[in-house]
Amino acid sequence: MNPASPPICALTIAGSDSGGGAGIQADLKTFAAHRVHGLSALAALTAQHTRGVTAVHVPDTAFLRAQIDACFDDFTIGAVKLGMLANADVIHAVADALEHHRPPHVVLDPVMVSTSGARLLETSALDALRARLIPLATLITPNLPEAELLVGRDIGTVDAMREAIDALRGLGARAVLLKGGHLPAAASREEVVDLFRDDNGAHAIAHARLQLDAHGTGCTLASAVAANLCLGMGLREASVAATDYVHAALLGGYRPGRGDVLVLDHFGAAPRG
Repeated sequence: MNPASPPICALTIAGSDSGGGAGIQADLKTFAAHRVHGLSALAALTAQHTRGVTAVHVPDTAFLRAQIDACFDDFTIGAVKLGMLANADVIHAVADALEHHRPPHVVLDPVMVSTSGARLLETSALDALRARLIPLATLITPNLPEAELLVGRDIGTVDAMREAIDALRGLGARAVLLKGGHLPAAASREEVVDLFRDDNGAHAIAHARLQLDAHGTGCTLASAVAANLCLGMGLREASVAATDYVHAALLGGYRPGRGDVLVLDHFGAAPRG
């Protein structure tokens, strides 16, 4: 890398995971594994480990905006990844910043449902997500419970995923990568089937289903897409490569804490060459 030529950077606006498995920490590891310089603006701080979350603190939105502005003031940002945005005020602050700075790509991981199935966003925040952030997104990467909240219907088959993905694009996103990991194994032939859809059509991405309980996969997938976009890939290519990266990182996953969940092996899965 030529030091006289500043690299294109990726910015994550998300929550911090003190346990290092998800959130900002997973995002920055993913950027580094792809040899993309990572920037961060903390939208929430969590006290958590491999057994759960014990506390959450949401910084003042003026400070969040100051972090975002500082990044855009000094770095060439090729893509922004959005993760945990705790409430409507935070969502509006982030949307205002994105409308001001206009980054080339925005990858939105709409963190709305916890691993246990609990809804994380209040109605006002969900409405703000639909109205302010999704129309700014180059790509949104919901899992099935999140997609169900966004489109207001159950999604229990691959065919239902195909119908939902068009409804999701109707909310204003340029493209959608609908993650199928929550689909019953019987409905997906023992595979995990993710669906990508943009103006050029739909594309199914299949990987063998792994019987693992892992932490940070959604954060990692969206960050890998953002990194790939910074490297010049097209949306579909970036999305397919990101799913391959997550699958490889799961295969190398490890348990650093006393909980049963795996943390992804980011550098073992790093693209070669």
